[in-house]
Amino acid sequence: MAKCIMVQGTMSNVGKSLLVTALCRIFRQDGYKAAPFKGQNMALNSYLTPEGLEMSRAQAVQAWAAGLEPDVRMNPVLLKPSSDTGSQLIVNGQVRGHYQAADYFRLKPTLTTEVLAAYHNLAAEHDIIVIEGAGSPAEINLRQGDCFVNMGLAELVNAPVLLVGDIDRGGVFAQLYGTVALLEERERTRVVGTIINKFRGDVSLLRPGLRQLEELTGVPVLGVVPYAKVDIDD
Repeated sequence: MAKCIMVQGTMSNVGKSLLVTALCRIFRQDGYKAAPFKGQNMALNSYLTPEGLEMSRAQAVQAWAAGLEPDVRMNPVLLKPSSDTGSQLIVNGQVRGHYQAADYFRLKPTLTTEVLAAYHNLAAEHDIIVIEGAGSPAEINLRQGDCFVNMGLAELVNAPVLLVGDIDRGGVFAQLYGTVALLEERERTRVVGTIINKFRGDVSLLRPGLRQLEELTGVPVLGVVPYAKVDIDD
């Protein structure tokens, strides 16, 4: 069974997808068979596999980075928004129907078995699964329904977590500290390191803040990733 690592973010658009893409490529270059996985993604557009099945375009790009063909097992649940409060639900590449947010929230636990089956099938064929979370693990109003998205999935597959914050939009120290502080104790122990993404400038000016963040959270800062413009479709 494959080892795994999970990339979670302090919020949406902190760069989780690109970091997972990079890790998939790095593991491939190091000689490992790696595969991406995201239990649930929300995106307006999708990638169509040769079998005619739909999955997230982000996981398709991550698959290519890992030297693989996109596989719907990499994204078993895809939500395609149809309004501010409703989405089309796609499970294992096939449409299951349209659901309002509250209805999907009630349905969600019943999908856990299918999500785990997809994960374990992939894990049986690869050395490393690089898992991507969605949004933030600190959405305390949604914690009860986190069956297979952030910490819920991390617990199910026993994944260590890298927590990523976006410094380009400001407030990265508050993002990272606040997220760690809002996690439950058992969740907090899963966070093995933080990453500051999209940094521009002289990293030496950042280091005093990194040291203080480590002291406040008890979690090491494992990396500062420079801002990079990449030509990858959202």
